[in-house]
Amino acid sequence: MTIQVIWESAQQLLGDDAVAQAANAALDHGGRSGASLSVVMVDDEEMIRIHEDYLDDPTPTDVITFDLAEELEDTPASKLPAELATVLAEAPVGELFVGVEMAERVARERGVSSARELALYVVHGVLHLCGFDDVDAVDRAAMRVAENVVMGRLGYEPDTAPHERG
Repeated sequence: MTIQVIWESAQQLLGDDAVAQAANAALDHGGRSGASLSVVMVDDEEMIRIHEDYLDDPTPTDVITFDLAEELEDTPASKLPAELATVLAEAPVGELFVGVEMAERVARERGVSSARELALYVVHGVLHLCGFDDVDAVDRAAMRVAENVVMGRLGYEPDTAPHERG
């Protein structure tokens, strides 16, 4: 299990170990313990570019999750060349792009620490990778419960400030 943390943002609100702990706790909660993934911390400019390129939305956002294993889930390992199966077994199953500047802004608005907000984005993104969604009210409520459980396990105090932005 490997959590690779890449800082493309000048601001570093959490240490790499704290990012990896947040990702691992969410993977554990979501039933994907031991999975490898990359967590890329980006500024608004890069997040806008990614958001527009992949989701046709030219606005900043908190986290974008790519499930890298999704493409191959219908292909049995026995049908893959041995070399490719070995590489894929060690490759990350997901890639998260996390908005550092967004975390700072939203933390100020919500009255929480920037480090907590950034950890929440990591947890949220990993939970998406584990199958949680937040498209409708029922899914969003389940996501919030999962986030609260994971953040509690990480030692963060409960956060009662609204999560949704208008």
